[in-house]
Amino acid sequence: MIFETHQLPETLSPYIESVFHFKNFVPDHSIERVVPTGHIFILFELDGYTRNTLDNDTLKPKAAYQKVWISGAHKNYISISAHENSEMFVIQFKPYGAYPFLHFPLKEISNQVVHTEPFLGNELTSLREELLHPSNSADKFSVAETWLNHRLQKDKAPPPALIGFYEELQKAPAANYPLIVENYPNTQKHLIDQFKKYIGLTPKSSQRILRFNEILQKVHKKEMISWAQIAYQCGFTDQSYFIKEFKLFSGFNPEEFIDQDFNQEDDPNFLPLDRRG
Repeated sequence: MIFETHQLPETLSPYIESVFHFKNFVPDHSIERVVPTGHIFILFELDGYTRNTLDNDTLKPKAAYQKVWISGAHKNYISISAHENSEMFVIQFKPYGAYPFLHFPLKEISNQVVHTEPFLGNELTSLREELLHPSNSADKFSVAETWLNHRLQKDKAPPPALIGFYEELQKAPAANYPLIVENYPNTQKHLIDQFKKYIGLTPKSSQRILRFNEILQKVHKKEMISWAQIAYQCGFTDQSYFIKEFKLFSGFNPEEFIDQDFNQEDDPNFLPLDRRG
């Protein structure tokens, strides 16, 4: 399997989390549950396979995607198909980084996986055609970087106050959320409007997603886990609320999560649902 990531230049690194390319990926499952992270993705299939989002309950196909699509910021988990010998190219934006490239309010695609034509016309389809030509990852990265630099409008960058607020959410204890909101230099309505424009979610939803991903990091690759301790460390004073929140974001209660060995996965945000033995 080929898996390569791109070293981002200084012009793009403030906005983009990662750009990566993989090829000949052979998973041991055909269905994945994707746990929300707050990021926005542009996804290019380079193998000709049709991807599906699935109904979370029945796991039957719900929508089909080919060539290129955008995944907005999600509040809850989604279920997707996984394919053997697959090849994809992915642009992962920072939670507040997509607007300077996409140029429309991110609330328009929140909790959705969307086809790109209604938002960007054929531009991303054309970019996919360019990405198909190079045989190596480095040249594909060069093609994508050229497009990203062309699309970047720095005057659409998120305001420093918003970035500072989000970064404070990332590092501060959950109990500090009211104080962080109080210290925001504008009104709470202004804050919510800014989040919907630049991130696609509300501040509270973002804070809950960050807290759940902190939980995932605390249990990742651990053999012995004290759920009571983790709940306390992450600001939950009510154990039943902790379990409810855990199931909302992952679809499993904490014990089910461990019984399925999901904490042992290389990427804790992708959970294989039909793993072959």
